[in-house]
Amino acid sequence: MPKLRWGLLLLAAWSLHALAQTAPVPTITLEDALQRARANSVQFQAAITESKVAHEDYVQARAALLPSLSYTNQYLYTEGNGTPSGRFIASNGVHEYLSQGNAHQALNLGLGQIAEFRRTSAAEALARAKAEIGARGLVATVVQDYYALVVAQRKNGNAQTAATEAKSFLDLSQKLEQGGEVAHSDVIKAQLQSNDRDRDLRETQLGSEKARLSLAVLLFPNFNQDFNVADDLNATPALATFADTEILAQRNNPALRAALAAAQTAGDGVTVARSAHFPTLTLDYWYGIDASHFATRTDGLHNLGYAAAATLSLPVWNWGATQSKVKQAEFRRQQARVELSAAQRGLIADLHALYAEAESARDQLETLRSSADLAAESLRLTNLRYQGGEATALEVVDAQNTLLQARNAYAEGEARYRLALANLQTLTGTF
Repeated sequence: MPKLRWGLLLLAAWSLHALAQTAPVPTITLEDALQRARANSVQFQAAITESKVAHEDYVQARAALLPSLSYTNQYLYTEGNGTPSGRFIASNGVHEYLSQGNAHQALNLGLGQIAEFRRTSAAEALARAKAEIGARGLVATVVQDYYALVVAQRKNGNAQTAATEAKSFLDLSQKLEQGGEVAHSDVIKAQLQSNDRDRDLRETQLGSEKARLSLAVLLFPNFNQDFNVADDLNATPALATFADTEILAQRNNPALRAALAAAQTAGDGVTVARSAHFPTLTLDYWYGIDASHFATRTDGLHNLGYAAAATLSLPVWNWGATQSKVKQAEFRRQQARVELSAAQRGLIADLHALYAEAESARDQLETLRSSADLAAESLRLTNLRYQGGEATALEVVDAQNTLLQARNAYAEGEARYRLALANLQTLTGTF
């Protein structure tokens, strides 16, 4: 029986291994990559957590503006001295029972609580803006690494095609040499070209693997490398007009929202600090028992009753600590205003620069596509001319190199446009 059990376990393990080996490799789209990156990014999750924490601060500050209700049960024992009051003058009796509900409200007459509530509201908006900044920055990073892999795979495919063409040219030159139609120098040139293309192929394979590793770090918690990416570079998205992007940037820019929220937070911080100069009024209302017996009646008298208290606390002297806190808050407010001004200026400059980059990358796509098509036609015609004895081996090699460079440049141009759009949308949001 033990041998049979071990045999079944080995068979099950082998079956699972075989199933894993035959499982289809997933193809990941850009949207899939973005979802995976959001789930696995430590920085993005930290920003989301800070946003949630800031929301709870807002809830707590709002609760501080409202009355609180608590209920207290207490038993006090005092050493007796033969009298009902006991040995300690502060005690009401030898045995004392308290069971009371308390409604409590503290009011700062300098409106410090309201300012604190507004400050936490602004802090929550600041945290949300920072989370949005992190989300958009993550999108740009994923887009860069995603299309870096797509371009690396395209370059690998181009290198394979170029290696095949170089091998074909080598075979052709060898056949023509055997027929006495070309010199041996053509064969040497073709052989050198084939060697160069083989080295290029190995380099592009290495580059593809490096790009795959960089993207895998972002997408998978267990560092999985068995995946494919969808090549959608040919589906060129449209670029909005500058007027539209300017409106979107003014409305949706998280960095500007963060600077505005930081300025409001700093301003409310000054009010909070100044409120310490003002009195605080505390209101309390109790209802319950405070008696020598734990009962609602004692010796025919009702123990249930109420009490109320109002306390006014006046700040008098604390060696300048409050004024020092006010100065600190004013320094922070001034710095926040400087940062807000810088953010506004930076938004204008960044918007113009990023839009110009996206516009330039888009305008170059048609030229790059045309160059790749022309280079392919040039190579075809040059090969025909070489077979007819009208072109040299150098011209063929030059046409092959030109085609490889044109195809690679076209792939890089498409990826550049996608990345330029992603960078622009960090300011504007999706358009």
